Amino acid sequence: MGLLYTMVHMDFDKDEWNQISNNPIVFQTKKDNVSLEIEDTSHKSFKLVFKNGAKFHMFRVTGKFRLTWDDDDIV
Repeated sequence: MGLLYTMVHMDFDKDEWNQISNNPIVFQTKKDNVSLEIEDTSHKSFKLVFKNGAKFHMFRVTGKFRLTWDDDDIV
């Protein structure tokens, strides 16, 4: 399971992602090779590339966001 914390709110491209749940917030990819660039709380940048149908979870935690995903969903 992948895990990152970020201070930055993320927007998801509607052509690439569907929000499939509000509580918890879960997004799912609509196609292969969908990428996200994330800056974590220590200002390191990460680029993740997801497979079709991959799920990405986002939880609000005291002033930041906890982001998780299944490592099998990464290309």
